[in-house]
Amino acid sequence: MSDNKKAPQALEGKKPKALGSKKPQALEKAVAFLKNYDGPDVRIMEVCGTHTHEIFRQGVRNMLSPRIHMISGPGCPVCVTDVGFIDEAVWLAQEKGCTILTFGDLVRVPGTSMSLQLARAKGARVKTVYSPQDAEDYAREHQDEECVFLSVGFETTTPGSCIALRKAREDGITNFSLLTANKTMPAAYMAMKDSTDLFLYPGHVHAITGLSVPEQLAKDGLASGVCAGFTARELVTAIAIGVKKFNEGKPFFVNAYPRVVKEEGQPAARELVNSVMEPCDALWRGIGMIENSGMRLRAEYRDMDARYKYQIPKMEGRANPACQCGRVLTGAITPRECPLFGKVCTPEHPVGACMVSSEGACSAFYLYGTETPEE
Repeated sequence: MSDNKKAPQALEGKKPKALGSKKPQALEKAVAFLKNYDGPDVRIMEVCGTHTHEIFRQGVRNMLSPRIHMISGPGCPVCVTDVGFIDEAVWLAQEKGCTILTFGDLVRVPGTSMSLQLARAKGARVKTVYSPQDAEDYAREHQDEECVFLSVGFETTTPGSCIALRKAREDGITNFSLLTANKTMPAAYMAMKDSTDLFLYPGHVHAITGLSVPEQLAKDGLASGVCAGFTARELVTAIAIGVKKFNEGKPFFVNAYPRVVKEEGQPAARELVNSVMEPCDALWRGIGMIENSGMRLRAEYRDMDARYKYQIPKMEGRANPACQCGRVLTGAITPRECPLFGKVCTPEHPVGACMVSSEGACSAFYLYGTETPEE
C-alpha cells in the first residue's frame, strides 16, 4: 500500500481546488488513489440521479477499488414518487377531463392499473412540457381546458413550479393548477444514513439550500459526506476526498463544489418557495412516509391545488409486487439483483419507475453498466 500512503493533492485542505485547474497531475493522483485503495470497505451513496448517470457515463465506477462501493440512493424525483400520485393524475385525466401537463419521464411510470401513456392511448389529454412555465403558457393559450401540471422534484426544480403558479394567478389564469409531489432532501438523509458510510451530496440541491444541513449532520455525528459537482474531475475529486476523510475515523463534511455551492445557498429561491408552499409529510417509494419531507401548496393557493379543486379521492397506489424499485432506492440491492432487470424490465418496457426515469438507477445500470457484478 506504499503508493497509497500519500493522499492525492486534491485531498489536501478543506476546500480542494478543482482537478481541472492548473494541476492536471492532481487528477492522476486521485485516480491512482481510488484504483489502488485497499483500506476498509466504504459505502458511498449518491442521492442524485444525475450523479448516478454521470458516474457511469464517465467511467468513474470502473476506476474504483473493489473496496469502494457506490450505492444509488433515492435521488431521482420520478423514482421516489409514489404510485398513488400517478393514479391521481390518471383519475384527473379520465374522470375530470383535465389536460395533464408533465415532464416526459412521468408519462411512462406505471400506476396501479395504468400509466399516463396508456391513459392517453385511451383518449385522455396528456401533454409533455419542458418546464412549469411551458405548462402555464399552455393553460393561457387553452382556457377552454382545465390544465393540471404535475409538480415533482426536489429543491432545485420546486422554485420553477412556484414561479409558474404565481404568474398564473397574477395573469388571472383560472384553469391552471398543480398536483404536487415535491420533496426535500434533509429528512431523506436522516432516513438513509444507516445505509451508507457517507453521502455524495447533490451539488445542485445545495446550491439552493446552502450547507447548513450537511454541516450540522456531521457536527452532530449523524452523517458524513462530500458535496460534489458533475464533471468527471469533480466526481473523482469528491469521491477521493470522501474515502480519505472516511479513513480518518471521524464524522466530516467537505464542500468539493465551492465554485457553485455557497454557504448561504440561494435565499431568494427559498423565500419564493416558502411563500407558496409549506412542509408536509410525504410518501417516498421504497422508504415509506417521511415526516416533513414534502411540500404542498399553502392555504391561500388552495384554489390552484388540484387535490382540493377537483376533490381527488384518497388513492392507495399499489406497485407491481415483482418490482424491486423500493429496494434499489434504499441501496438494499443493486438493479442487477432484481430478477426482472434486463429481462422483463427494460427502458422500452419498464416495470418500475427506476427504469423509466432518465435519472433512475436501473436505467443507468442498463445503459452504462458493463462492469462485472460484485461477488
